[in-house]
Amino acid sequence: MEEHAIYTEELTKKFGKFTAVDHISFSVEKGEIFGFLGANGAGKTTAMRMLCGLSYPTSGKGFVAGFDIAKQQEAVKKNIGYMSQKFSLYEDLKVWENMRLFGGIYGMKDKEIAKKTDEILTELGFMNERDTLVKELPLGWKQKLAFSVSIFHEPKIVFLDEPTGGVDPATRRQFWELIYQASDRGITVFVTTHYMDEAEYCRRVSIMVDGRIDALDTPENLRQQYNAKSMDEVFQQLARKAKRGEN
Repeated sequence: MEEHAIYTEELTKKFGKFTAVDHISFSVEKGEIFGFLGANGAGKTTAMRMLCGLSYPTSGKGFVAGFDIAKQQEAVKKNIGYMSQKFSLYEDLKVWENMRLFGGIYGMKDKEIAKKTDEILTELGFMNERDTLVKELPLGWKQKLAFSVSIFHEPKIVFLDEPTGGVDPATRRQFWELIYQASDRGITVFVTTHYMDEAEYCRRVSIMVDGRIDALDTPENLRQQYNAKSMDEVFQQLARKAKRGEN
């Protein structure tokens, strides 16, 4: 399993009689940008929680960064980064304080944290905002900072849960430049999004319907397979098959 960044086999999660994730099997290669799509209720959030070591699977297998998600959850958590739509930042802390806090959480040494903080602030052009409270930053800046914090410890994999919600298209494009840079450094990017134009930026895309993976391929191949002009058309065709509501 170690040749893959993520590997699942018949991964399943049940809540009572309800099957939220229904025997999904897929793999993600190291350094790949992988889109994990599905309408509300499709099961993608439940699947992501299992992959992040936050929820035990009912059955099946799953390995993230080479670690068993059912037996080695703490090792999984140490080797991943995570960013949600809520950005996971502390609004009442300064920019540099957020970086120091997350570096400490991930067990980095003080000297390493200080060096990495300067590097990231320089890369982002945020040096003048070093002592600014996060709540005073524009939304797009918060987003870039949150992503940088999520990969501060150079994880093997970063999970991005609808990270671009609520920001304008230009800012979304800039954010995807950061994603490509992380991928170029060998970080695997596992991303969920409601914006189908962003699915085009992924190397491969899976689409969940009613707890199962109904499609998985490159955006180009999926468009051809479903005779669609865009990933949005592909998604709509599959989403119409859904029989259940939100889970």
